[in-house]
Amino acid sequence: MVQEVSVREVYGKTLVELGRENPDIVVLDADLSRSTMTQLFAREFPERFFDCGIAEQNMVGIAAGLAASGKIPFASSFAVFAPGRCFDQLRMSIAQPGRNVKLVATHGGITVGEDGTSHHSIEDLSLICSLPGFTVIVPADAIETAQAVRVAAASYGPFYLRLCRPKIPLVYNESYRFNLGKAVTMRQGNGATIIAIGLMVAAALEAAENLSREGIDCGVLNMPTLKPIDEAAIKKAAAETGAIVTVEEHLEHGGLGSKVAQVVARHHPVPMEILAIRDTYAKSGKPAELLRRYGLTAEDIEQAVRGVIKRK
Repeated sequence: MVQEVSVREVYGKTLVELGRENPDIVVLDADLSRSTMTQLFAREFPERFFDCGIAEQNMVGIAAGLAASGKIPFASSFAVFAPGRCFDQLRMSIAQPGRNVKLVATHGGITVGEDGTSHHSIEDLSLICSLPGFTVIVPADAIETAQAVRVAAASYGPFYLRLCRPKIPLVYNESYRFNLGKAVTMRQGNGATIIAIGLMVAAALEAAENLSREGIDCGVLNMPTLKPIDEAAIKKAAAETGAIVTVEEHLEHGGLGSKVAQVVARHHPVPMEILAIRDTYAKSGKPAELLRRYGLTAEDIEQAVRGVIKRK
């Protein structure tokens, strides 16, 4: 049975480890520390934790000031609030001056579930990728999350990490090493390539396994660093398999599919299918129900692969 682990809990635990190692690590939250799991850091380092209340814009400004003073701030809220509610502050106070702020947003995508439309963050990747200078990471599991948080802490500049709410399957073992800016080949194949991010990586692997029983050989790429995206890996996939399917828990506009399509169009045009939420806001429901309703299951990926192969 595949083990499922909360990426939020791993984030909180990794912050505590970093806090023990580096006194310049400080953490900010916007009245959601029990949900973002920054409460773990607050318990051990209360003098280095700042609860800014329901004031995400102020949180970003304070984080920028702390970074300007030489600290390494991690600021957290739900993905629907950061970057959404504080986009201008991120642009003016962090992106333009290139501040060393790490924005870690939890509850990304529609798997927030029953909290409903107002809390489904489906535009955040488009928003944050539009800001020059930001590095954007969407980890596929808890193991990748812990390593990505550490890489963000050790790398200078603005970072955005998007985490989901539910526990998700582990797709890696402890031997895995996260490499910033590089895609990860999860499975080799020559019929088509599935490129996925976040919790959709597990679904992509399931789809590829199911397709193999039909004689369809699919490669699977995890693209944990959405920005800067691994153009070399995309060009290689297009050249070797001649068809690409992208999968993301985000709007079709401005996320993984858009960024992959830009590379494919410039360097090696091939048939593509973009699996994403299509210009609509999701209803309230259980995470699994919403993924089915909006076409983000292994079965949907399989259908997309069959279709794109026919267009080769």
